[in-house]
Amino acid sequence: MNGQLNLALTKIGDLLIENKITKDLNGKPINDVDIVIPDYQRPYKWTAKNVIQLVDDILEAKSTNKEMYRVGTLILHEEEITSENGDKKIRYNIVDGQQRTITFSLLLRALDESTIRFINQEVWSNPHTIQNISSNFRTLERRVQNIEDEREKSDLCNYIKNNCELIVVITKNISEAFQFFDSQNARGKKLYPHDLLKAYHLREMSELDVETTEKIVKTWEDIDQKKLSGLFSDYLYRIKEWIKGNRPFELNEQNIDKFKGITLQDNFPYAQFYKSAFAYSEMVNNSAMPFVSGSKNIKPFQLDTPVIAGKPFFEYAKHYFDVLKDIQDNSKYVGYFINGNDIVSTLDLPKYKNGVGNRITRLLFDTAVLLYVDRFCPEKPSKLDTDLLDQYVVFAFVWSYSLRAQYINLGWQSAQNFILENDSLVNSFNLFKKITEADSPHSLFSELSEKIHPLESEKLKSNKENIDLIEGGVPQNFLYFFQKNKFLI
Repeated sequence: MNGQLNLALTKIGDLLIENKITKDLNGKPINDVDIVIPDYQRPYKWTAKNVIQLVDDILEAKSTNKEMYRVGTLILHEEEITSENGDKKIRYNIVDGQQRTITFSLLLRALDESTIRFINQEVWSNPHTIQNISSNFRTLERRVQNIEDEREKSDLCNYIKNNCELIVVITKNISEAFQFFDSQNARGKKLYPHDLLKAYHLREMSELDVETTEKIVKTWEDIDQKKLSGLFSDYLYRIKEWIKGNRPFELNEQNIDKFKGITLQDNFPYAQFYKSAFAYSEMVNNSAMPFVSGSKNIKPFQLDTPVIAGKPFFEYAKHYFDVLKDIQDNSKYVGYFINGNDIVSTLDLPKYKNGVGNRITRLLFDTAVLLYVDRFCPEKPSKLDTDLLDQYVVFAFVWSYSLRAQYINLGWQSAQNFILENDSLVNSFNLFKKITEADSPHSLFSELSEKIHPLESEKLKSNKENIDLIEGGVPQNFLYFFQKNKFLI
């Protein structure tokens, strides 16, 4: 070792059972590797969902005959220590890779491997670590017990030991170790959930030819990546949660499974139903049937249904990116959905785009319109479709901006309460759930006519001055539209 970063590869079995690293850059093993969890490490935070996902990923790699399955990176700080009797020894502190290393130890133990020195060290003092290790081990035991064939269980154990591999980075310099850890987790930019989803769905496209895959990736990368990240984090994820009556917070690597969807291998009845529906829409849209029959193309996506993994996911992302862009662009002759809408013209004023409360309210409005368009508007709407959408925009506006009108300082906690009907405010109810429960725009409008009530002027917290002020044909106060549509008394 020379103080610089040293790279190696190790099989899981060599690391955890043989206590060695399989080979360095010269192809030689590193023996007597004592890996430990240093005091500065964070607690073991993986949950049952994480460990089951790891097992499923390994089983999938094994079933597809992957000779070596790369399972991540392990960053080690090589430290010389002196024992109580004066002997010097080398130990390897884990700087990054703790969660995965502990989980592999638990998995091998569940598969009856008892000679794992790493898991017996007395460093598990954190209560969260103790609880999660115990809980995850029970989860893995149950998962392994479901494999009734002993030969299959033995094959899985051997595959983990001999075919699952870690990249290992070793350094004697602790600062260098943390610097490498930071670069691994940043590389100049944050690794957003949509980046992880891209990698996942590319793996699901292994059957496609290179030219098709490259075309799909180029389309994805040509999209503004910051806006694409916002599409998933701010809009699609929150809509999925609000529809179910849940309280969304942040989309991250722990909950992106909502967008992993149904894979080629999933053959449960519900999965077959959605895959068949997608295949049917593809068949119809790529045939002469819509042209001959005079029918419109079938939209193969819905926000309240599962995504189909692989190529359809990328089409799904591009579809909703374009629809949201259309909704947010109020140009008179651009797009199919929102075109020169008077209400949106006022909401587009700079004063209503600045500030946390204004941005939250606009996001509620845009998501409510996006979900309605997804459910009731074809990709190329007729005059009737856009007329109905204009009627709905009034309801969506009054609902979302009722929240803004009743708050001076608006934050996400208050917005979540308003949406999930946990608030005493006027018009607090789950509009997203109402949309998905409606079977037509007319039934939705009937429901909203009963649910949405006028606001009392004297109870409003918004600026009530100059409600009737219009400049350049654009009303300058959003309350103008409450007044115009008889929702202000």
